Amino acid sequence: HQVNLEYLAKVVLTKDGVAYPDSLVGTDSHTTMINGLGVVGWGVGGIEAEAVMLGQPIYMLTPEVVGFRLSGKLPAAATATDLVLRIVQMLREHGVVGKFVEFYGPGLSNMSLADRATIANMAPEYGATIGFFPVDDETLNYMRRTGRTDAEVDLVERYYKEQGMYRTDSSPEPSFTSKLELDISTIEVSLAGPKRPQDRIALTDMKSHWHSDLSKTFGKQDPSTTSVAVDYNDQNFNLKDGSVVIAAITSCTNTSNPSVMIGAGLLAKKAAEKGLTRKPWVKTSLAPGSRVVTDYLEKSGLTPYLDQLGFNLVGYGCTTCIGN
Repeated sequence: HQVNLEYLAKVVLTKDGVAYPDSLVGTDSHTTMINGLGVVGWGVGGIEAEAVMLGQPIYMLTPEVVGFRLSGKLPAAATATDLVLRIVQMLREHGVVGKFVEFYGPGLSNMSLADRATIANMAPEYGATIGFFPVDDETLNYMRRTGRTDAEVDLVERYYKEQGMYRTDSSPEPSFTSKLELDISTIEVSLAGPKRPQDRIALTDMKSHWHSDLSKTFGKQDPSTTSVAVDYNDQNFNLKDGSVVIAAITSCTNTSNPSVMIGAGLLAKKAAEKGLTRKPWVKTSLAPGSRVVTDYLEKSGLTPYLDQLGFNLVGYGCTTCIGN
């Protein structure tokens, strides 16, 4: 998905002298990541994908379109991951299964394309078929930054402006089946769990929620009273309910976002400088979505600190996120 975002997608295609919007169907649920670049695309089954490869069309019913208006700007301490967890929570409560979601509003002018891609990527988590961002100045800037030619960028700009589909802050509000609204400046640092992405928890409440979930969700006793002895690499230690045993930085939602990845590298740097190490029972790994990530981590001097904490490069792809 990240390679498609950075390199393959054209946004506008041409055939026999006719220009038309780029589109995509893929055999992975997170194909929707390309929606962040203004390309309509979503995941399909293998047979549907094979039919498209043989030149057949994709048939679908015209979906309902839910508008999601964004305003404001992310606080300095929050990331796109915090924002998308709030969006997932809101859209799951609203109900968007089988529907298209389109993001609009002045908040888009304060949002990088990497942040948009993070939100679009998680359309399966909030239940929508797609999570679409319209083409605008940031789309063109991203295309330039990722090496698209001047001719390609010029075609996208001229086509979308001529078609009246180019977004600006003064664009008229589209007509939607239903609408939601979120002020991005209210986003707080969050995580989700223990099982579902829509179960958002503020970081400040994590400890109390976890103790509550241990008993209510998992039916476990106080972890301080029970443990299991484990031998690993000639080391002995005790594991309790709630012990962290896997810490993986993997594609495709988080590693596609430079601000999140640089943040991880800086955190590793601070940890290493303070002499912190991972526990011996924690399996760690780093699996970005493309070589662009490893390139900027190396150039910024952060790779050695990630390696020192055990987050060594194991490949490019889903890895731990799909159980591998």
